Amino acid sequence: MVLVFVENQKGGFKKSAFEVVTYGKKIAASMGTECAALVFGTVSDAGSLGTYGASKVYQIENDTLNHFDSQVHSNVIAQAAEKLGAKVVVMSHSSAGKSLLGRVAVRLNAGSVAGVNSIPTLDGGFKVRKNVFSGKAISEYQINTDVKVLSLMGNSLQPEESGAAAEVASLELEVPASKITVKEVKTIEGTVPLPEAELVVSAGRGMKGPENWGIIEDLANVIGATTACSRPVADTGWRPHHEHVGQTGVAIRPNLYFAIGISGAIQHLAGVNSSKVIVVINKDPEAPFFKAADYGVCADLFDVVPRLTEALKKYKAS
Repeated sequence: MVLVFVENQKGGFKKSAFEVVTYGKKIAASMGTECAALVFGTVSDAGSLGTYGASKVYQIENDTLNHFDSQVHSNVIAQAAEKLGAKVVVMSHSSAGKSLLGRVAVRLNAGSVAGVNSIPTLDGGFKVRKNVFSGKAISEYQINTDVKVLSLMGNSLQPEESGAAAEVASLELEVPASKITVKEVKTIEGTVPLPEAELVVSAGRGMKGPENWGIIEDLANVIGATTACSRPVADTGWRPHHEHVGQTGVAIRPNLYFAIGISGAIQHLAGVNSSKVIVVINKDPEAPFFKAADYGVCADLFDVVPRLTEALKKYKAS
């Protein structure tokens, strides 16, 4: 069996949840087995995961699991894997998944690979691939242990509806007490989180000041994108730190990434160069970002971006 741990937020699923279930289903199909989903907490429609390939959904409702605690969560995930006889455990390569992967692997005495982006091949062993050296190369890993633990890099594949709603069952497991006391939870509302975003409009110091950020937000609103920024912009307080993308910020893999007024330092590129299409707008022809761009516009952003926004508005209205 392939067991997929599915994260939920406020009783609902994000796109990454459907990606990881689709991925688990594909692994199960190649192994000739079934894919089951594991969900913590109260979820209104856990059975919907069956639409994306889960043959059964196991839901564990316990107050201790309502807030993330990597020690408690990893303990329960490992218990579930052992009880169900899972040979492969899959989770999202999210902030939670990064914290859980190693703990679950140790508990199961399993080999693990974080941030995979391909379906495992079974010829000559269980092999998976991932990007390394800030996306400059692809590395292949062979896992030889009986149980394998993987985390899937976001936006590595599109969710695929391949079935119907699945049966939701409970699973009797021991949930240990948490050593963490949650005082307050603050969440960003109203925008698609950067790790989930398929379209991102990002800008840097070329904007000259926070007062000019309106043209970036206008472009993002027209195409339904999430806004982001480079590290210097976040460090100077022009934009909130949760919008910082790059090696030291949020690593993203959108389908389309606009880099506006960003020179393209290696630290920034490391977090965004897995984007499927990169569009760079910069008036400096020597900007390093142009070397990584699929499309580049060497011009004044204050001239180009408003004109681009207006053109897109007319195109959508036609």
